[in-house]
Amino acid sequence: MKLKKMDAMGTLQGYVLVKSCDLKTTKNGSHYLDLVVSDGETDVVGKIWDYRGDDAGQPQPNTLIKVRGLLSIYNGQPQFKIDKYRNLTEEDDVNIGDYVPSAPFPEEDMFNHLIAFAEGFADGGLKTLALAVLREYKDRILSLPAAFRLHHAVRGGLLMHTLSICRLAEAVAALYPSVDRDLLLCGAILHDIAKSEEFNLAPTGLVESYTVEGTLIGHLVRGAMLVREIGKAENVPEDTLMLIEHMLISHHGIPEYGAAVRPLFLEAELLSSLDTLDANVFEIESVVKGVEKGGFTNKMWALEDRKFYNHGRKPVTTDVNLDWEIRYPGETEA
Repeated sequence: MKLKKMDAMGTLQGYVLVKSCDLKTTKNGSHYLDLVVSDGETDVVGKIWDYRGDDAGQPQPNTLIKVRGLLSIYNGQPQFKIDKYRNLTEEDDVNIGDYVPSAPFPEEDMFNHLIAFAEGFADGGLKTLALAVLREYKDRILSLPAAFRLHHAVRGGLLMHTLSICRLAEAVAALYPSVDRDLLLCGAILHDIAKSEEFNLAPTGLVESYTVEGTLIGHLVRGAMLVREIGKAENVPEDTLMLIEHMLISHHGIPEYGAAVRPLFLEAELLSSLDTLDANVFEIESVVKGVEKGGFTNKMWALEDRKFYNHGRKPVTTDVNLDWEIRYPGETEA
């Protein structure tokens, strides 16, 4: 664990993320707190015995606290007896990203990559639209997860997912000359932008629940609405807005998955397929990496209750390679 040892008794001190905290009662009637805490590397059961209330209040799930205590083994499992704890103050120099699942790339770098894609568009309307939306929503999407519980449900996950799809779109456009690269990439950049209005976030920056608007309208339709609002203000041509709106409201593919309509032109179909591809790769890798070589995962309800096999031919990771170079037909290596 990352907790620092303080003395010869083995006392540990440091910061932990509270994953759960329940008030319980012993057989003799005294109260105690039963917690699961994480130092960003290891989850461990924590106990605060003889709990009678505290100035800091009962630790809340999805918050960081500073703790001191002893780590021991109980029934063959580690248990952290917490003697003291307090809530964080402004003086605590703690990066929440070190304690919760986070994208493996700096958030500003990922955002700047999207800006670079948009600035490279030859189509002026698409360039204006993408840049205006990105700059308007930067603060809201910078560390936003891409989902509540499923794919890319990590800090910075939305940008990671979006950038992955953009790189996939580059490769597809390089392979198929009939694909409108700018249109496909613009749709990829904007397809999940309204998730910023779909989620309520916990103090950790992870998704805690859906907003009322997110439940009643959803990010596909809300995304099309905000694209029209910003596009109109920026004088983006009507036919350009219509194509992007269609890509946003159709990118879940079928009505059963939330699409308002099915994709009805090539780039819309490609966006839907690439969105599913990237989500599925992340989901499969996330569960397979926890299985020994030659083993199967549990059934994955999000993927038709299939169990996935770890063949062990390569190490499994949820990282992606965002630095590979795309060369278009006719180009040669320098």
